[in-house]
Amino acid sequence: METIDVSRADAGIVTITLNRPEKKNAINAPMWNELLTTFREIGANPGVDRVVIVTGAGGAFCSGADLSSGLSVSGRQRNQLFDMRHVADVCLALHRLPQPVIAKVGGVAAGAGANLAFGCDLIVASDEARFTEIFARRGLTIDAGGSWLLPRLIGLHRAKELALFADIISAKEAEAFGLVNRVVPAGELDAFVDDWATKLAAGPPIALAQTKALLNNSFQVTLEQALEDEGRAQTVNGATADTAEALKAFLEKRPPQFEGR
Repeated sequence: METIDVSRADAGIVTITLNRPEKKNAINAPMWNELLTTFREIGANPGVDRVVIVTGAGGAFCSGADLSSGLSVSGRQRNQLFDMRHVADVCLALHRLPQPVIAKVGGVAAGAGANLAFGCDLIVASDEARFTEIFARRGLTIDAGGSWLLPRLIGLHRAKELALFADIISAKEAEAFGLVNRVVPAGELDAFVDDWATKLAAGPPIALAQTKALLNNSFQVTLEQALEDEGRAQTVNGATADTAEALKAFLEKRPPQFEGR
């Protein structure tokens, strides 16, 4: 691909690396296209790809949308409505992935790049990372799912603070806000994320996918509906070979070997 690298490990871990380091991995039209294609392909293969890592090349995560690639000579944005529909497709494809997704953030994560990270299930940042909802400084409104994600992650007033002031915050500040799961020294970022990914890849894929879906849907349903959904999920689990293997492994006092069936 032109703008991203996709690599796979034997354990079922697939890593998507945003690869425009000369632009701090700013997302241009080809990258939106390649992300959409990649997310959809991975989502269709949960038995092969068990965990997804999203990261950036060259010391940055993603500096946001590449606005320079969408400007006319007059400086006006071209085909904005079409572009935003395409952005929406990418955000939905990420959200709908059945696999757990870890954002590995080193360096800057700005605008759409920050919201790409926040759209992942787990976020691990190096102590050199920094985040900003930069949109207001560019005369733009928040996008890439940020208006939906931020209030759910940190509450409405915190979300407004980040979006309206468009300040740059450190990894530690992001952790204090509740935006990231862990902050680790830059030299330990790869090892920490690899450890988390390996643990998730060894887990039961069907059960993890259902747990992710239940949590993602939790703000849209009543308690009664959530309990019904949990019951249906457990019924599915009860018919899988993985649940039988987990019970057998428990009785035999050994780690289970999940196969995703």
